[in-house]
Amino acid sequence: MTSPLPSSSAASVLDLAAVVPVVAVSDASDAVPLARALVAGGLPAIEVTLRTPAALEAIRAITGAVPEAVVGAGTVISPEQVTECVAAGARFLVSPGWTDALLTAMRASGVPFLPGVSTTSEVVALLERGVREMKFFPAQAAGGTAYLRSLAGPLPQARFCPTGGIGPATAPEYLSLPNVGCVGGSWMVPADAVAAGDWARIEELARGAARLAGLRDAGGTCR
Repeated sequence: MTSPLPSSSAASVLDLAAVVPVVAVSDASDAVPLARALVAGGLPAIEVTLRTPAALEAIRAITGAVPEAVVGAGTVISPEQVTECVAAGARFLVSPGWTDALLTAMRASGVPFLPGVSTTSEVVALLERGVREMKFFPAQAAGGTAYLRSLAGPLPQARFCPTGGIGPATAPEYLSLPNVGCVGGSWMVPADAVAAGDWARIEELARGAARLAGLRDAGGTCR
């Protein structure tokens, strides 16, 4: 991942923020106020997952109306989706897993990307292909912090964004690991708050998540 993020001093998704909100937008009209609340709370990197029909429209809306946000696309699983997401304005790409075809498309996209892994063999295969930054998914189900801690010894060159089952209680332990750059989660965007348009609540939850950056930086994992 060598391409710098546009309008950002960070050359890596892992260095954008300690916590990346993972957002599933059902109604594209919610995208802009949601993104503004997250940015106001201190979380500028936002992963909009391709789990809903409104995802691409949401990415376009945030890109056009919230320039302070660095919006990316998640749950990217095909080369075609890579093309669609970049065309919609996605500034980074995240996949739950990877294939050679998907990896080739993400490399060619011109934006940073995090291919998903859950086994040591997948990590080694990506390192062999020159990729050092990855999504660890599903983090809790795949072994959590104990698994990532075990990888740090033999594979110190690999860095991760663990996602899947992580909340405010478990995020600090992940962020304390030397091979974790950031974590992904959705606890700061609860479905009931989004449905109610309670952007103030989301901003406050985002602010709490942003404070976890102190734990990451104290551990010396990214800076």
